Amino acid sequence: MKIRLAENYGFCFGVKRAIKIAEENQNASTYGPLIHNSKEIDRLEKDYKVGLVDDYKEFKSGDKAIVRTHGIQKQELEALKKDGVDVVDATCPFVTKPQQICSDMSEEGYQVIIFGDEAHPEIKGVKSYANNGAVVVTSIEDLECVALKDKVALVAQTTRRVENYTEIANYLIPRCKEVRVFNTICNATFENQEAVREISKKADIMLIIGGKNSSNTKQLFSISKSNCEDSYHIEDEKELNYDWFKGKSFCGISAGASTPDWIIQNVVDAIEKNINR
Repeated sequence: MKIRLAENYGFCFGVKRAIKIAEENQNASTYGPLIHNSKEIDRLEKDYKVGLVDDYKEFKSGDKAIVRTHGIQKQELEALKKDGVDVVDATCPFVTKPQQICSDMSEEGYQVIIFGDEAHPEIKGVKSYANNGAVVVTSIEDLECVALKDKVALVAQTTRRVENYTEIANYLIPRCKEVRVFNTICNATFENQEAVREISKKADIMLIIGGKNSSNTKQLFSISKSNCEDSYHIEDEKELNYDWFKGKSFCGISAGASTPDWIIQNVVDAIEKNINR
């Protein structure tokens, strides 16, 4: 069995930055999961005593709150600071960019449209910065129900597929007098998606490693599945089924932006031990 990792995979700049911030702030708590990888969150709690709080109202004056990589809603950030909470901001810079764009464009009178998952914490935060409200869509079908204004500003969730974002932009351009399209998909997302697209065309089995609630990992899996039918989304080596490998000769591996190297290595080691022994 040949095992090959995609050219680009795993931890992105924003996640590496957030992990470092958490490790430097022992005995603090993150507001919401710092990243979408439960194994890494468990490691931070065990080794660095970094806790997890799901409701920002639980923080008291003097507490230290680490803002997750996906960011939080504007009003929640303001409330934490007002209550005297020591806020340590680990929001990914690629996420603060669409937050600022939404704020600026909303103030300038543009109708803000966000391409992404409204239930995702990143989009909840980004949307809150559009002071005059924003419309969140996942497809052209969603846009067909929207009363479009003359001036529209478009941003995307940082982990979305570029080709799908282009479809949304192309729908808006002939229907509005002015459309401002901002490329808010982060470079790491684009590079990881291109890398998984290339390797999945060659492999006869693909493993995409990452949290089941990780948006960017789901996107990688979707791309992989479109090229390699035998693609599997796993969180760690415990989810491997060695029957998957019967009759296969080339295993390609990619991983989401929140997947640490030690989990990826555990998967590779498990395959080596159980398949290539």
